[in-house]
Amino acid sequence: MADWVSTLGVAMGSAWVSGINLYATIATLGLLERFGLAHLPGDLGFVGKWWVILLACALYLVEFVADKVPAVYSVWDAVHTFIRVPAGAVLASAAFAHFDPAVRIAALLLGGGVALGSHGTKAATRIGANLSPEPFSNIVLSFVEDLVAIGCSFVIASHPVVMIAIVAAFLCVIAWLFPKILRTLRGSLKGAYRKCYT
Repeated sequence: MADWVSTLGVAMGSAWVSGINLYATIATLGLLERFGLAHLPGDLGFVGKWWVILLACALYLVEFVADKVPAVYSVWDAVHTFIRVPAGAVLASAAFAHFDPAVRIAALLLGGGVALGSHGTKAATRIGANLSPEPFSNIVLSFVEDLVAIGCSFVIASHPVVMIAIVAAFLCVIAWLFPKILRTLRGSLKGAYRKCYT
């Protein structure tokens, strides 16, 4: 039972953090696995291969720069909707590789949903920041996202049960907050539209 709960924490945690910053997550988990500071369940140990770590680090550096420029970030984030969400689903499923196929499929679906939730929240927050005329809020948010991704990767590796609580709390907050974010964005976009055409 304890193994199952720990695996769930690693699976949902890695999916959730992937929706925020996929490359930082894979690089951090990979380095922890590589140096024996973590033992990831199922087939997730593949992130500890050097070529995976180096590729993730290289892509993280590209994202680190792209993430600080609002116009570039918007395109980058839109494209990564089709990368972060499936990757989060695959990571969650890989954690349950030694379980029944039905469990792996359930993990795939749940992981994809969790990754979509964190990615969608990140994207909505950054769209709101991009509407602001100053660039600093966007840069600060980018640094915070990096810190959350790297910090939570350590939590995933060392305290996966805590990660379950973090993901569950996030999902509860999002269920309450998301309609408000949408209303705020809709109002901001209407205001921007009126300014352009009046």
